[in-house]
Amino acid sequence: MRIFIVLCLCVAGLYGQQDPSAKPAITGQSNQQKARTVIDDMIQALGGQAYLTAQDYYAEGRSGSFHNESLVGSGLYYRFWKWPDKDRIELTKQRDIVQLYVGELAYEITYKGVRPQDPQKDEKLRQALIRRHYNLEVVLRQWLTEPGILLLDEGPGISEGHLAEKITIINSKNESVTLLVDPTTHLPLEKRFSTRDPRYRDRDEEITIYGDWKVIQGVNTPRMTVIKRNGETISQQIILNMTYNNHPADSLFDPAVAKINPVKAQ
Repeated sequence: MRIFIVLCLCVAGLYGQQDPSAKPAITGQSNQQKARTVIDDMIQALGGQAYLTAQDYYAEGRSGSFHNESLVGSGLYYRFWKWPDKDRIELTKQRDIVQLYVGELAYEITYKGVRPQDPQKDEKLRQALIRRHYNLEVVLRQWLTEPGILLLDEGPGISEGHLAEKITIINSKNESVTLLVDPTTHLPLEKRFSTRDPRYRDRDEEITIYGDWKVIQGVNTPRMTVIKRNGETISQQIILNMTYNNHPADSLFDPAVAKINPVKAQ
């Protein structure tokens, strides 16, 4: 019995002397490779190079805002987007109210002229600027090219009742986005990220749900998106018409010369 106990202690000692990082390193590498495969397949499903190199788009659609899961407002919108950080959204049928985003700056344009917006005084604007930072195009076209990126395959997940592959992307600033990807079509079903509220220090989670996909000029485009914040629907956008690579004039995004009612993209 004494000999048996001694042998057991020796074996335990040998296992304790093994490098504890050896197996996790292999597991982590294969996990990252699997996550990368899911992401690569998703990018191909989105259109591959056509998606990655699209420089701009023009979209016409209808948007709705919600409170307590009830629609409280809706209207038409006309959007000019230009990679990487320019966005012009014209509201109302007359297109006489414009929301302009250039980098991290925001402006409102009306018949009275251009007025800079302060995200510290407007909570919806603050959320909109954060949403731009975590935009799917930014994550897939910019984050993935940066050093220090970490990819995690988190196994199966569920999105709106659909089975999905759950992948998390973490950049060098420790910011993360979780994607739920359809295992059949390889298209994203939803995107999740969370940030901390600067006032109350609570974690706010935002989810974007994608649907009604259509290939437009080689780019697979979701014509319906729903945004949820902390589990509550806050907005929905439906695209009625869209074209890519229209090469809009830079003046559309220049707050010094931008005006309302521009000429529509051809």
